Amino acid sequence: MTSDSIGAERKVRVLVAKPGLDGHDRGAKVVARALRDAGMEVIYTGLHQTPEQIAEAAVQEDVDVVGLSVLSGAHTTLVPRVIKLVKEKGKEDVIFLVGGIIPPEDVAALKEQGVAEVFGPGSNTEKIAEFIKQKLGELAN
Repeated sequence: MTSDSIGAERKVRVLVAKPGLDGHDRGAKVVARALRDAGMEVIYTGLHQTPEQIAEAAVQEDVDVVGLSVLSGAHTTLVPRVIKLVKEKGKEDVIFLVGGIIPPEDVAALKEQGVAEVFGPGSNTEKIAEFIKQKLGELAN
């Protein structure tokens, strides 16, 4: 298995989304481009997505990873809602990542609700790609 694909069938598919009213997407675009450059197929949904829209896109696009970028402070509401909706739609094997302005005291709660990792401002994009590949490798074994 190559490091940027799942089996020989297809590339790793990542959905990058901006839930809620947050209007800044520079970081999400930087991460999306870096993951694409790392050999992954990236779907960027754009600004102002509802949890329902994100979950529907995750299912329709058959993604392996959902990356949510939240700067608005609504992460404790929006992220668990997206996770719940994706799982309700039958996608149990999705890795959830969160980026943006997440207070350190909220990280543990997000992880308890199903987030694999939180990447804050200035995170190394190569490490994000490596993390995804490692987690997918663990799921495959």
